[in-house]
Amino acid sequence: MRKLIAAFLLTGTAVAGPAIAADMPYYPPVIEIPDVDYGVSGSFYLRGSAAGNAMWAKEVFHPTANPRTYAITDFGYGYSVGAGVGYETGTGLRVDATVDYLSNDNMRANIADTTGTLTNGVYGLKFRSTVALVNAYYDFGFGDMGYGAAGGAFGYVGAGAGLAFNEVVTTGPVGAPPDTRGTNTSLAAAGMLGVGYDFGHIVADVGYRGLYIDSLANNTTTEPYSINGAWVHEVRGTLRYRFN
Repeated sequence: MRKLIAAFLLTGTAVAGPAIAADMPYYPPVIEIPDVDYGVSGSFYLRGSAAGNAMWAKEVFHPTANPRTYAITDFGYGYSVGAGVGYETGTGLRVDATVDYLSNDNMRANIADTTGTLTNGVYGLKFRSTVALVNAYYDFGFGDMGYGAAGGAFGYVGAGAGLAFNEVVTTGPVGAPPDTRGTNTSLAAAGMLGVGYDFGHIVADVGYRGLYIDSLANNTTTEPYSINGAWVHEVRGTLRYRFN
């Protein structure tokens, strides 16, 4: 009798079990996927830079001489140091404001004045300038590293515009008057490109900056002159410190 009852229960379970399971609702498991943190966000930064430079212009204009224009024969060489503050958006775009002190010596021109106003010979230029620029850049990662991940190499391009507050000192040949000093303010613009490495809070880069200074002028009455369209070619290293 017991064996009969057990067989009956076993048979009922085998028949009814699948039917009951088919009527039960199915709820798939919920899997929580966290948001992806790419390590990129907007941040303010401080920057400092140092550079070596070479300066060149086509000619110098002397209003009291004859002829009035003389070809510049030698590059000037020097350095610059600067600082600035900026903001990066986290998308590759960043902007900053910079102030650089620029020094350059020994750009030369050979003067041959037929009027006798100037002492003929080779004149050298000592140039000092404070250059204030507002700049914009685009940073881009190499390969599949993307932009902004700490530990990544990147390249950049940029441009800037502002003012240059210039001081020029002219050194003449033997027999010329003592060194003459003049000042002027000029429009300035810059183009930049380079490569860098993002360490996280610290970002280092090295690159080229072409700085255009619209006018250099010595407005003294002794030996007035002007130089238009001077180019300063720089190889510059920069460190940036992010605040967050």
